[in-house]
Amino acid sequence: MKLNFLNLRFLEHNKVLVNIALCLFLISTVFVSAQKPQRIAYIDMEYILENVPEYMEAQNTLDSKVTKWRSKLDELSRYIEKIKNDLANERAILTNDLILDKEDEITLKQEELRRLESLYFGPNGDMYLLRKQLVKPIQDQVFNSIEGIVKKKKYDFVFDKSSDLVMLYSNKKYDISELILNEIVRERKIKINEEKRKQKSVLSKEKTEKQKKFIRDREALRKKKDEERKARLKKSEEIRKKRIADIAEKKRILKEKKEAIKKKNNLEQDNN
Repeated sequence: MKLNFLNLRFLEHNKVLVNIALCLFLISTVFVSAQKPQRIAYIDMEYILENVPEYMEAQNTLDSKVTKWRSKLDELSRYIEKIKNDLANERAILTNDLILDKEDEITLKQEELRRLESLYFGPNGDMYLLRKQLVKPIQDQVFNSIEGIVKKKKYDFVFDKSSDLVMLYSNKKYDISELILNEIVRERKIKINEEKRKQKSVLSKEKTEKQKKFIRDREALRKKKDEERKARLKKSEEIRKKRIADIAEKKRILKEKKEAIKKKNNLEQDNN
């Protein structure tokens, strides 16, 4: 499977730089006998990228955008061809002013087509910017994995089999592509676990906050009910005291009436 619009080259060497690097490497091997043995490995960048899910997502996203842009350009191109054919067929019956109008429209549409082509596929166009946006995280991920393996295994040279470097023969035992992929998978798992841990921490914090809020609300409700109970007790006590006072007042009034009646009766007896 060849790379399409994301035809990535990890270091993006051009042929001149690759040849220079190869020459320097060959020169250095002359002195191998006087130095320590050189540790050499190679990778297949195409194979690695095709097995990185993030790359496939980027590939699909970019392909979708490019298809949409191509469709828009094709539609505009077909429209230009149509009005050009219409002008050619109708030129004999059109006035000079109408012919000029048609030609101006064709010119404007052709300029729009060139502008859109440059906007979408120019050196700094949308495809370049989107590719850069999608590719950089993948490049960083792959580079970090390669760097980790190189430092761990102490390699002196690592070549890309899928680059412009011509490898006439390559021994499979020097291919560390699978090591790189395993390292990427390991780092991905670490990242996922870290995200889960952070999410769990956030959820735990939210749970703690909810628990605190529940305790505050429960305490506030208890306090409110306690105040309401005290208010009811106070009101009941006031009613009880008022009832006792009313009873005492009624007794006093009744006693006074009895005494008044008794006094009146005594006065009447004394008069008789």
